[in-house]
Amino acid sequence: MSRPSIYLLDVEGTVAPLSLTGEQLFPYARAHFESFLREGIAALERKGGDLEPGELAADSLFHDIALLQAENHGETDPSAPHIFPHRAGSSERVDSNPSDAIPDMLAYVYWLMDRDRKSTALKSLQGKIWKTAFESGEIKGTLFDDVPRAFARWSPDSRIAIYSSGSTVAQQLLFRHSIFGDLTGSIAAYFDTRTGAKRDPASYAAISAAMVEKPSRICFFSDAPGELEAARAAGFDTRHVRRPGNPPVSASDHVVIYSLDEVP
Repeated sequence: MSRPSIYLLDVEGTVAPLSLTGEQLFPYARAHFESFLREGIAALERKGGDLEPGELAADSLFHDIALLQAENHGETDPSAPHIFPHRAGSSERVDSNPSDAIPDMLAYVYWLMDRDRKSTALKSLQGKIWKTAFESGEIKGTLFDDVPRAFARWSPDSRIAIYSSGSTVAQQLLFRHSIFGDLTGSIAAYFDTRTGAKRDPASYAAISAAMVEKPSRICFFSDAPGELEAARAAGFDTRHVRRPGNPPVSASDHVVIYSLDEVP
């Protein structure tokens, strides 16, 4: 393949083993969700309605909680726990304080995690929880050993971008606190579910526009055939990455690689 202008990389199963999330990140988030919400909401309640601009920003805890409630209120699966007030009517409970809704929020968060739902609110909250663990060194970003070599090879002449269902905050933490040191200097951009679903061609069109680059000059690397199909439908070149520990997949009509060392 001729060298692309942009190398766009999935994370889980592509540059990081599946065990990173399944055995480290997800269990850590689950164990710390309740204390994280209680401490954060208590701090917001102490302020009353007098929130600073940063606490209202799109990456704030306040915004994540509001988004989680909005997602829950729009939930179509009848098995999902409800966060009250939910479709508030005269016969339904209305909580007087945000902390009163914490048990409902936790029930919904755990329900989402059990189903591996790609909830933007959930991913953002998880990223905030992981921040402390990464920065303290309790968790390190486990990457395959070909990743730093590929970054060093590609970054002088091309741009590298990340597209993952994990939040951009979580992505940055992973590469900043990786087992190979800080790799963020090689990465030009990060994209998450706020860009769109990873199996929707429109998401890749949006990435192409954001990077101001023709789709044909972008190569997307992923272990998920559905994501590769969506990227190809948007005009991207694709590489199907197969790693140790990934579940078996049927024959692929995308170019298959087993290591980033195979890619110039």
